[in-house]
Amino acid sequence: MSEASYDNPLNFHDLDEALINFDEIQEQLNYQQAQESLRNLVNHLDLTAQEQTGLERELNNLTEMLEKLEHSLVQIAAFGMVGRGKSSVLNALLGEDIFKTGPLHGVTQAIDTASWTLKPDDNIQGLQTVALSGWGQSQIELIDTPGIDEVDGETREILAHQMAKQVDLILFVISGDMTKVEFEALSQLREAGKPIILAFNKIDQYPETDRLAIYQKIRDDRVKELLSPDEIVMIAASPLVTEISQDNQGNIKQQKRRGKAQVEALKLKILEILHREGKSLVALNTMLYADEVNEQIVARKLEIREKAANQLIHKATMTKAMAIALNPVTVVDLLTGAVVDVAMILALSRLYGIPMTQQGAIALLQKIGVSMGGISATEFLTSLGLSSLKGMLGLVIPTTAGLSLLPYLSIAMTQGSVAGVSCYAIGQVTKRYLANGAAWGPEGPKTVVKRILLSLDKTSILNRIKWELGAKLKRVKN
Repeated sequence: MSEASYDNPLNFHDLDEALINFDEIQEQLNYQQAQESLRNLVNHLDLTAQEQTGLERELNNLTEMLEKLEHSLVQIAAFGMVGRGKSSVLNALLGEDIFKTGPLHGVTQAIDTASWTLKPDDNIQGLQTVALSGWGQSQIELIDTPGIDEVDGETREILAHQMAKQVDLILFVISGDMTKVEFEALSQLREAGKPIILAFNKIDQYPETDRLAIYQKIRDDRVKELLSPDEIVMIAASPLVTEISQDNQGNIKQQKRRGKAQVEALKLKILEILHREGKSLVALNTMLYADEVNEQIVARKLEIREKAANQLIHKATMTKAMAIALNPVTVVDLLTGAVVDVAMILALSRLYGIPMTQQGAIALLQKIGVSMGGISATEFLTSLGLSSLKGMLGLVIPTTAGLSLLPYLSIAMTQGSVAGVSCYAIGQVTKRYLANGAAWGPEGPKTVVKRILLSLDKTSILNRIKWELGAKLKRVKN
């Protein structure tokens, strides 16, 4: 090692500071990336006006998620059974009575929210405001939820668990040894993958020995597999203090009043998590929830488009069947069928928002036709064999006083129905191809087409087309 190396020893303090700065830069980049991804998602949903109907709540949730990122909003929700003091805990954190409290069950009937900033007079270890590292002034929103065990609690529990997916930090409030209902609810909330603080409230109601025994039972037995000891705090959000006084006659009186809230440990634990995980926590939680909402939107969009696509395919199927049934010329039959198939493919491509030219539609039809094999060949042979016979019967109908009308209709329905089945199959294959982003996937077109054809009840489809076609043909001839 050279002398220069000894003259300039490595400064570990500078290295630590550089690593901290690097982490902050990386955190900021991740946060900005989350913002950009969500903004692109909101601005490029590719939904028609019809598809947006019924998705208002999901779309509104995505917009709220974007606003949450834009304003660096941290959401903290309190969960627990009725009477455990959820609302009192949040009021204690706020330093004022914002959330309703009372002796009756079910005071919190819906989800309530309030903003929280630590006031200067809180002065917990020098922390006077909630300002996360690198954030500037962030916003913290406290959310109160209904009791998980209330009457008609199933609906409210679903609502609470929906909130658990959306929020960034969960406060689970208990006021004694954990019950089976509380354990099950905590287990379900744990699955949301969010940071959880278990707040053992109302410790003022227990002698110190009992309080510690309950705490140890919860820590070492009840939640050992769910939470670490570091995630459990003991608090008294609205403690009762006994005051003794003496009146003028010398009588001793006892009076209970509300004392100062003891939630400092909870405040510190919240701030510790927020300072430690900061923007990464909010960005990750927001994107996870946004991804779930997006999946719901995509599923609904595909459901709506599938329904519209099926209606379009049915209309094209009957149009093709009717056109071929009424047309006695073989060459025109085949040409008409191809025109309807191409028009259907183009209409489906517009429905799924995938641009396609007429040449592209013809190429896709050819590829599907080759992959379909049997059905396409059957359609061709049927058109070739029955068109001539149908044409001759059509010519002799006037000379036979209408006696040849019945066999004519029978042949026309058979020919049209076979063509209709072919059109229906082409439509279903095209629909799958477009729904998959104009791609066949790793299996290739032949495998995809074969699987779809095997899933079709061709006899049922043929009979349905025949019945509808027969009714239309009779109306035309009459």
